[in-house]
Amino acid sequence: MSSNEHGQNQRENQSVLVFNALIIGFVGGAAASFAGMIAHYVNFMDFSPRFILTSWSNMSWIEHWLGVVMTIIVFGILSMVIALIYYGFFKRMKSILTGIIFGAVCWALLIFVLKPMFSDLPAFSKMSSNTIITSACIFILYGLFVGYSISYDHQEYIREKNNAQKQQEGEGNLVVKK
Repeated sequence: MSSNEHGQNQRENQSVLVFNALIIGFVGGAAASFAGMIAHYVNFMDFSPRFILTSWSNMSWIEHWLGVVMTIIVFGILSMVIALIYYGFFKRMKSILTGIIFGAVCWALLIFVLKPMFSDLPAFSKMSSNTIITSACIFILYGLFVGYSISYDHQEYIREKNNAQKQQEGEGNLVVKK
């Protein structure tokens, strides 16, 4: 295999990893927002993930099924960006602790830094302990899912690349006996 073909295969594999990170991010964000909807429905949280829409608009459709679907899609899309950030900075991390910390940092950023952007998100001081614990746990599980999945995918890529190199070296050392 020429070095040009090897470089092209490596770029293709990198783009597959980025695409996988985007898919992981969307699924993680959609699942986390759905879990937040359920937590709000069963009164574990004082606010619904719909705050992302209701903070910007007061249209009536947000309170119905279409609002639920749009909230899940919006969180999925925002999570794709967050997954790319994780991919860019932490994909080489092998510990699940990295994903847990990442999720906790995302929660803290939302609650303490991005709060002014979302008027329907209650202030930390006005949240009940159930809301704080439940929302933090959802974000920690989200970070764990995104972080571990992206890191695992990257480690598999490295393992396959190393196996392919060993196989090429083995083929190059074959001696034909007559």
